[in-house]
Amino acid sequence: MEIKSPFLDTLFLLRKEECITIFADVKKISPKEEQEVAEYFETEFEKERLEFLSDQIPFDKEAAIWAAKILYHSVQLYLVRENTEKDLVKLIPGFKGKLNLSSKLSADLSLRFLPQIVIALKNVDADDPLIPLLENILKQFHYSGVELNLELEHLNWREELKDTTYRKLYLERIVDNKTYRLAEIPCIHELLTAEFGWYKNVFWKELKINKTDHNDSQY
Repeated sequence: MEIKSPFLDTLFLLRKEECITIFADVKKISPKEEQEVAEYFETEFEKERLEFLSDQIPFDKEAAIWAAKILYHSVQLYLVRENTEKDLVKLIPGFKGKLNLSSKLSADLSLRFLPQIVIALKNVDADDPLIPLLENILKQFHYSGVELNLELEHLNWREELKDTTYRKLYLERIVDNKTYRLAEIPCIHELLTAEFGWYKNVFWKELKINKTDHNDSQY
């Protein structure tokens, strides 16, 4: 298969076919490829916006491109590691933009695949220096890392989930992944219980309902 754009082709295959293309080295991303990826993800964002039940969330192009680069480099670094350790911080930089709902959901188009890469890396070498870099990103964009055991004890969940759209999406992802660790946090447990109503056993039969009043908990 002819690879016209390694950056775009890798991301497209991963999102659509759940498979990856590994190259002989970590290729540099051209401005043209960045623009192609931005256009692709803007289209994907518009498709997913239908699930947001809100037309007030704009696409964050910079966050989407940054996250796409993180995913692309992570995929390549999973197997191509010769002479790359010195460049890890350069290839996996932290987010420099404004962290808001727009950037979180735009970045999630790529970052939602990052947990599987972290798990794969841990299975090969739990001390891989790439792992903490990726985990730090997912601690910041933890909506994309729901399935991982991230250290999120510092979060005020009532403040974090105050936006109704984000709260809906976040709770749905917790349920989809059956993430007990998050579902048992008092604030989230309370929100889930309210959302389930009489249909709790339909959505998550195994989740225990705690009758304790958690209204005073920041979590």
